[in-house]
Amino acid sequence: MKIIDISRPLHNDTPVWPGDTPFAFSLNWTKEETGSVNVGQLKMSSHTGTHVDAPFHFDIDGNRILDMTLERFMGPAIVVSVEDSTEISPELLMEIDFANVKKVLFKTNAWKDPNRFPEHIPPISKALAPFLKEEGIDLIGVDLPSVDPLDSKELEAHHSLCDHDIGILEGIDLTHVNPGLYDLAALPLPLKEGDGSPVRAILIERT
Repeated sequence: MKIIDISRPLHNDTPVWPGDTPFAFSLNWTKEETGSVNVGQLKMSSHTGTHVDAPFHFDIDGNRILDMTLERFMGPAIVVSVEDSTEISPELLMEIDFANVKKVLFKTNAWKDPNRFPEHIPPISKALAPFLKEEGIDLIGVDLPSVDPLDSKELEAHHSLCDHDIGILEGIDLTHVNPGLYDLAALPLPLKEGDGSPVRAILIERT
């Protein structure tokens, strides 16, 4: 069994959404001070690095992280290359066989510098959610910080995916992953009131 880590490493220079809480890790206690252990301290946004969105992120009445089933974040997945596309739309997927998969991960390679927040990204089109719903998809993943344009206030893609009961995984790293079939696991922290959560996302190669 080969496990492929598709999570972005978290460090004190991790790029975050402009204006959001910077990621910070420090040792609150050191082994030298305590005589026994090092104890770290984290400060971060719930949308740092590789993370999932809960509907509450963009809908005041939406489910929080702990309201969402764990099955949503694991299971058969297909990685699809949509590189050099200005928008992720159904027209790019007409030749894709979605049989026996519930998750689709889009490899755009549009986030060129992982140490800087991107200026532009290819968003999800309005038509994608109903198309994927018909194909039985219940979660999408993107190698981008959002499924909407970075300057969007309406968040049409977020709302459309939620309306079609499709979960959202953002900020994955697929640079070293070939298109094809895998098993995905991207479990969030059990944040009772969470609008989102960092995840350790992995793909398991099928033999």
